[in-house]
Amino acid sequence: MIVEIDLDSQVPPYRQIRDQVATLVGEGALAEGFRLPPVRQLAADLDLAANTVARAYRELEGEGIIATRGRRGSFVRTSRAPVLPDPGPPLDAAAADFAEQVRRLGVDTPAALRAVSRALARRREAPA
Repeated sequence: MIVEIDLDSQVPPYRQIRDQVATLVGEGALAEGFRLPPVRQLAADLDLAANTVARAYRELEGEGIIATRGRRGSFVRTSRAPVLPDPGPPLDAAAADFAEQVRRLGVDTPAALRAVSRALARRREAPA
């Protein structure tokens, strides 16, 4: 797994880790079941505090991207979201409403997309 940290970036290191791992998973570069490096190992590799990596892993787990199995480690839960048919205009209208709300709140695109991912993950996990 290749993760690079830009210490000059205004994006905190934990977010850089989270975003890069999520991208690798979404692109299928990290397959379902892939074992992520232990928190301490990745922290040492990146010359970061273990808590920084742990926070990234917690966010990834909260979004359903990875699962932590105690001492056995953290694993990719799914390599790609299932591709479903696009519902067309109704989805476009909902997206336009969301984009307008995001603009009013002054939220940047990555934060808005993470919020949607979290909401969708919670919805998938909620009992029907």
